[in-house]
Amino acid sequence: MSKAVRIDRNGGPEELKIVDVEVGDPGPGEIRIRHKAVGLNFIDTYQRSGLYPFPMPLQLGMEASGVVEAVGEGVTHLKAGDRAAYASAPPGSYCEQRVMPARNVCRLPDAISFETGAAMMLKGLTTQYLLKKTLPAEGLQPGDFIVFHAAAGGVGLIACQWAKALGLQLIGTAGTDAKCQLALAHGAAHAINYSTENFAERVKEITGGKGVKVVYDSVGKDTFEGSLACLRPFGLLAVFGNGSGPVAAFNLGTLAKGSYYVTRPTLFTHIATRESTQAMADELFAVVQSGAVKIPIDQRYALTDVQQAHRDLEARKTTGCTILTL
Repeated sequence: MSKAVRIDRNGGPEELKIVDVEVGDPGPGEIRIRHKAVGLNFIDTYQRSGLYPFPMPLQLGMEASGVVEAVGEGVTHLKAGDRAAYASAPPGSYCEQRVMPARNVCRLPDAISFETGAAMMLKGLTTQYLLKKTLPAEGLQPGDFIVFHAAAGGVGLIACQWAKALGLQLIGTAGTDAKCQLALAHGAAHAINYSTENFAERVKEITGGKGVKVVYDSVGKDTFEGSLACLRPFGLLAVFGNGSGPVAAFNLGTLAKGSYYVTRPTLFTHIATRESTQAMADELFAVVQSGAVKIPIDQRYALTDVQQAHRDLEARKTTGCTILTL
């Protein structure tokens, strides 16, 4: 048996319940893993609330690290006893132990701790596909300006560091002066407090009126129009989250102002195959082990305190990465 966090209906953090679940043996293409730490992500709140609908009951969680206990038929890249970490569908990582598909589970290098592994997979792989694969038509070159919203969050602080390592000038936005300072400390070239400043106007000032090639936006509804206003001609707006709610329908004619591009990428499209998952993870592991990117774990909650963890995340009280400990 394993302790797990489950919801029986969509709603607020109060719907998160600790239950006992039975864990069996892995079938073909599966593993059984005993978790050492579990990552907390904004996507978990979307699934809990019903913004991303799933059948009920639902065991939450998309990211964790631990030790492989058993492997099913056909699994060749892992064996019992391996240290491992993953960002993976279907949900279910909020637990002590689980059986799950092996496709997105990667061996965790010995130099990376279980806590770091649990904190970095979903957010680090997201940063990888944004900065390396979700690119404007003209590409990105060292010295280019980019805008990254929620720059003091888990994805944001990794992106600040990785962008600096790539020679990019990241303009980060955040909701408080303290969070702006945190983004700057992690490599952002500029930081804008969108609670007190018009971020689109400030971006134009910083770029000498030119705008940027790309805006990476996980906030959604509240920043969409301002994000478009930050773009230079042929610029790309990549909306990869809905922190303030989903973007409403808009007139495509809006994009004609600068022949803009808009995309809505997801991590799970990029890690759809074993090969793509491993290639992306190898890049993430390498940049972390080099020291160019450090994974900031700013909050730790016991699994039994998961309701409070969700409340703090949604209230924007967290910075960097958050993990659940077992």
